[in-house]
Amino acid sequence: MMFGVLLAAPVCVSAADAPTVTVKGYVLDSACAFTKGLSKPISKQCATSCANAGSPLVILSDDGTIYWPIADTTPSSAQNARLLPFAGEKVTASGKAYQRGGSKAIVIEKIEAQAAQK
Repeated sequence: MMFGVLLAAPVCVSAADAPTVTVKGYVLDSACAFTKGLSKPISKQCATSCANAGSPLVILSDDGTIYWPIADTTPSSAQNARLLPFAGEKVTASGKAYQRGGSKAIVIEKIEAQAAQK
């Protein structure tokens, strides 16, 4: 019996190679984004309470894509403190985007609340 060995070279994407994207969507806690099927947060208070209890905040984009905010530093750092002022709000965030195994992440370079629509 013959056994084949498959060798794969690791693929590394440096920050310089990562595309810069602009994402528009809501900041909400990751548990609600996945388990409740929400298209927007229940309330600012709800998103803030979950974040303060330790649930990572994510950006749920207008097209339904969930972006995990990450740091590009080593060691890495949590991003909840940066997103907490925007919990429950609609934002525009821009930065380097990464994708792996169906997950998407963003190193936020700029984030701001979207103007309230009249």
